[in-house]
Amino acid sequence: MDVIHNIVGQLFDWIQSLGYFGIMLGLMLEVIPSEIVLAYGGFLVSQGNINFFGAMIFGTVGGVAAQLFIYWIGRYGGRPVLERYGKYILIQKKHIDHSEEWFRKYGTGVIFTARFVPVVRHAISIPAGISKMHTGRFILLTTLAVIPWTALFIYLGMVLGDQWEHINEKAAPYIMPILLVALALMIVYVLIKWMNVRKKRGSV
Repeated sequence: MDVIHNIVGQLFDWIQSLGYFGIMLGLMLEVIPSEIVLAYGGFLVSQGNINFFGAMIFGTVGGVAAQLFIYWIGRYGGRPVLERYGKYILIQKKHIDHSEEWFRKYGTGVIFTARFVPVVRHAISIPAGISKMHTGRFILLTTLAVIPWTALFIYLGMVLGDQWEHINEKAAPYIMPILLVALALMIVYVLIKWMNVRKKRGSV
């Protein structure tokens, strides 16, 4: 356990030394959960090492790039590759199962809303890649979801300051409202999609 703590500590030292690029690369590597990397970025903002808008830009780029990487693995490697190597990027088989079920039910629009839902948040990029979803649409929907998520955890990291390691406790009151909004948006999306299908059938 001490070895793991030492490695994690060295990773945070590395992020701090690289500043904005450290946040971006920390998110792209997916060795540490994104919430923690972003909270640490907020801590660096509170210390005056970097500014909020720079952290936002590089955090967003890193978050989107991480999901694009998973998308590409799904697109060109398929599920067998992810089941075998997904554990190295914090993705387990149950995550893949849930994300595929969501993608089958709700289609490509779920790429946005699922980003705010635990378990499927990271893995939803997998079925998007496997189904060969249009890359531009994938990037757009992912970016729109990553921006508020990045802003939230950088802000909370700033508020916590040197107590940023308690990000999970601080974020808990915010996650449920975000989840409810995401689910509401998903319901609206499904209703619009259903109405469009009925309209097309009625015009035939």
